[in-house]
Amino acid sequence: MSATSELIHRYYDAFNRADWDAMLALLDDGVAHDLNQGEREIGIDAFRAFLGRMDRSYAEQLRDIVVLVSTDGTRAGAEYVVHGTYKVSDEGLPPAKGQRYVLPGGAFFDIRDGKIARVTNYYNLQDWIAQVSA
Repeated sequence: MSATSELIHRYYDAFNRADWDAMLALLDDGVAHDLNQGEREIGIDAFRAFLGRMDRSYAEQLRDIVVLVSTDGTRAGAEYVVHGTYKVSDEGLPPAKGQRYVLPGGAFFDIRDGKIARVTNYYNLQDWIAQVSA
């Protein structure tokens, strides 16, 4: 359990430093990434492309991170609060004007051989849209 908890904390520490290479190093080569209210993407290259899209449009820090781990260490969940700035308009979303937002979110993980094999992210998109449209 503690190895999985440490893995998830390292993942989020790397996220908060915008250290994409460190994040990617924690992923299984065939990582499944379930986008919030979107499609599943497979593999590190797809995850790298996702991080590039996110980095372009958003500056985010995750705070108040709580990690829960199954007794066998193969699954985990995390809850956090996103503090962000919408920097550049993202396709299909409202125009960006440097709006700030605070949004609860969460993720679920599968762990295989000490690496993250699945990440499923969730946040309330309608809440985010309301915040950046206000």
